[in-house]
Amino acid sequence: MRPDLLRELTLAVAIGASWAPAAQGQSLEARARAIHERVLTLDTHVDINPANFTRDRNYTSRLSTQVDLPKMEEGGLDAVFLIVYVGQAADLTESGFRRAHDLAMAKFEAIHRLAEQLAPERIGLATTAEEVRQIAASGRKVALIGVENGYPLGADLGNVRRFAELGARYLSLAHNGHNHLSDSNTGERSGEWMHGGLSELGRQAVVELNRWGILVDVSHPSKQSMMQTAELSQAPIIASHSAIRAICNHSRNMDDEQLQALKRNSGVIQVVAFSSYVKCGADSPERRRAIAALRQEFGLPAQGGSQALSRERRSEYMQRLRALGREYPPPPRPTVSDFVDHIDYAVRLIGIDHVGISSDFDGGGGVDGWSDASETFNVTLELVRRGYREEQIAQLWSGNLLRVMEEADRIGRELRGGR
Repeated sequence: MRPDLLRELTLAVAIGASWAPAAQGQSLEARARAIHERVLTLDTHVDINPANFTRDRNYTSRLSTQVDLPKMEEGGLDAVFLIVYVGQAADLTESGFRRAHDLAMAKFEAIHRLAEQLAPERIGLATTAEEVRQIAASGRKVALIGVENGYPLGADLGNVRRFAELGARYLSLAHNGHNHLSDSNTGERSGEWMHGGLSELGRQAVVELNRWGILVDVSHPSKQSMMQTAELSQAPIIASHSAIRAICNHSRNMDDEQLQALKRNSGVIQVVAFSSYVKCGADSPERRRAIAALRQEFGLPAQGGSQALSRERRSEYMQRLRALGREYPPPPRPTVSDFVDHIDYAVRLIGIDHVGISSDFDGGGGVDGWSDASETFNVTLELVRRGYREEQIAQLWSGNLLRVMEEADRIGRELRGGR
């Protein structure tokens, strides 16, 4: 039996896929396009730069970014979490927290500006699962807000409520680098840890996030932090943009123990199409060293983060990166098929109720076939090719994430005494 057929048959048993023949004369692509038009597609991680949210330059036009409204419309991507990301600095003093908070506020303001002033007729800002559905039903695209890194919270957990009131629906306690709330996955590389998981303030932050209906995102924190969060959180948690460690052994990916903990918590892993998390170890040692040196020169963390640079500085960085690529050619990028292998693995291990989809576009994400929002259909096509039914594809694209949002909202109201 062909290996690809064996894989499909195995997956069919695992997810209960229907293998009834397609309607006579209807191609697989035609069926996939019909499904893609009917399901609500939601990507849980898209980085932004406030410079792309001005009157003169914004997402109503086709930009050089991987996501903008024309690309979303072309690819049938209905909803995106736009990310309030602030890179981790070593300064854990009040002045450092204040600078981080100011950077976060600029991104909150940019997202509100897009939805409320620049293009309210084309995109709306949602803060609940029901609002996501209503805005999508109106024919507009949907924006949601995720916060990547708890650094801007500072030591004042009153900021959790303030972020919630600004529309934040998930928050990651750490990014690349330990902070006052949590250890980061990057501790694996150095073998150095600050808290052994969550700090005491981080534990209090989880309680506050539950109280205000904000999902706790565990994609960047350390494994210990993630496991502690899964036990502590009264609401489901999410990994907003992680892949499968059994396939690609990277500290940003989740191992089987973490996936099982996520399932016990009723949470969701939003499998990410970030090439170096989808396929590991392909770069030559020389290329890895050259990229690491370039990132260090520009003050960037080990992974992602270039959106934190100014527009001019980022342009210079990208030019240098392209030149480096000519000197040290990259290996072939992973494909949509490689990406969906990660989805298959998670579905088999923890069940389809706990798996979703993300890109990390404009933060380094993308694979061949899903290199920007205009190619979103190709993910649905690959899912149909592997035998997923329409209702299962709807779960993967948005249903599971909307379920945990609703549960977090319900638990938050209970913890606030119905308010």
